[in-house]
Amino acid sequence: MTRHSGTRWWIAGQLLPLALLLPTGFGLLGVLLPTFGFHPGLNETGFSLQAINALTGDPSFGQAIWTTLISGLGGAFLSVGAAFGFCASIYHTPWFKRLRAPLSAALALPHVSFAVGFAFLLAPSGFLARLISPEISGWQQPPDFLIVGDPWALCLLIGLALKETLFLVLMIISALGQVRADAMVRTAQSYGYGPVRAFMLIIAPQIYRQIRIPISAVIASSVGSIDLALVLGPSAPPTLAVLVLNWFGDFDLELQFQAAAGASTLLLISLVAIGIWDVLERLTGQLGRLWIWSGRRSGWADIAIAAFGQSVAGLSLFASLLSVLVLLIWSFAGQWQWPEALPMSWSLSHWGSSMAAIIKLSVTTIGLACISTLLALILCLIALEARDKGGRSRPQILPLLPLLLPQASFLFGVTILWSALHWDGSVAIVIWTHLLFVGPYIYLSLHGPFQALDPRSALTARTLGKTRWATFLEVKIPLLFRPIVTAAAIGFSVSVTLYLPTLVAGAGRISTLATETLALASGGDRKTLGVIAISLTVLPFLALLASLGLSDFVATRRKGLLI
Repeated sequence: MTRHSGTRWWIAGQLLPLALLLPTGFGLLGVLLPTFGFHPGLNETGFSLQAINALTGDPSFGQAIWTTLISGLGGAFLSVGAAFGFCASIYHTPWFKRLRAPLSAALALPHVSFAVGFAFLLAPSGFLARLISPEISGWQQPPDFLIVGDPWALCLLIGLALKETLFLVLMIISALGQVRADAMVRTAQSYGYGPVRAFMLIIAPQIYRQIRIPISAVIASSVGSIDLALVLGPSAPPTLAVLVLNWFGDFDLELQFQAAAGASTLLLISLVAIGIWDVLERLTGQLGRLWIWSGRRSGWADIAIAAFGQSVAGLSLFASLLSVLVLLIWSFAGQWQWPEALPMSWSLSHWGSSMAAIIKLSVTTIGLACISTLLALILCLIALEARDKGGRSRPQILPLLPLLLPQASFLFGVTILWSALHWDGSVAIVIWTHLLFVGPYIYLSLHGPFQALDPRSALTARTLGKTRWATFLEVKIPLLFRPIVTAAAIGFSVSVTLYLPTLVAGAGRISTLATETLALASGGDRKTLGVIAISLTVLPFLALLASLGLSDFVATRRKGLLI
């Protein structure tokens, strides 16, 4: 009976990898084959290098690769350095434990909303320029220079760095619970090392091993960014991911081959970027050893690391707050002429005229997010239980694969699969496509808490005659209630913000708040854009508040029952 039960759990545990890997594998195949001229859907069954030649001959190709690498790798480099520097500088202070809530709130801000709000801040006629004009800047008219959408993709690089820094800070904070950080830092300080140097030399290498996968995901996400690149990135030419999106959406079917070649190149660039990162990682390790051998206990490097980390993380929090504020102002703005810092009049008309669309879009967005999150939770919990052997193990790499690939490098191939099966455009397929991204995030969120469970609780239940299934439902799930609710909020937030998966799986027929926000960002009215973007922003915050409230309610109820 035990053997059969173990077999059933093993089979159930494969549901998550299968649900994620089957579409991802077909997606990769669906872009690799057209890259070499094979596309039965377009009556091409031979192989050739014509698509690759067309791609390399495109005048936008070289610049697109350059801006993609600069923004993707540069943003990842700044965010990782800032995250470690920030944690090293405040780890020993009382502020460290108080920061998780504001960081989680800032991280809940969708990438799309952040990009739009950040663009409203930095644009030549944006909020920051208005604050200093004309008294300080002397500008009587909006300045004639390009900040948002600059050809070097510096604005995109900064936006990516600011948005990903907070994510990595939270990853570091979570990983710190799995090492004896306090004791090791105190020991290092007893030998005269400053707190920043002690953290960077002793704690950071151990933490880095645990967050290597999230860092790789950040690199892949930055290289293949489409939502931020559409708003903050250059447009002539755009980054490679946006260029691929434009080619796939073109009416000229011949460009499908060139788009597939571009998607394959984007995958290659992501692998190259991760390879470059690996080289930088090894060089940093060598520099760290030299730093240790120098014998210095403190110095200017500690000050520089702390200042850099605090500056970038502080700027990230400040930019997130200001972005939401500017979106809110635009949503209620009436007449607002340059160079007035605030609107000359306020109006509810934009909310009134958009309310019907907001309700419709919100219902679709929430429905997709709830269903995909519930499915992901069930599959992840079953997968984690199936792997549970009573000891610690690293998370499986296969369920995380969709996070380690640029979205454009396989999603367009997935659409070929859906089209071949005549499934494209359906709600079920959009949910499945959302699952490709919601699932890995929930799996990552639950893996640590699941590993931290005391195995004696399950062992006691089994000794008392409980089956493995009963032990899972009646012992482990209640103990994991708070992490499960938190993971659900994370999954919901991820689904709400998905742009490209919704666009391609829905074949343009299913609209959500995220797709509508980016559609308006390409040239729509700022006031209507502010209304839609704020509506999108509210949903993840509500999910976060609901998770906190539900966790506290259940915890209070349990205490009452115990008393």
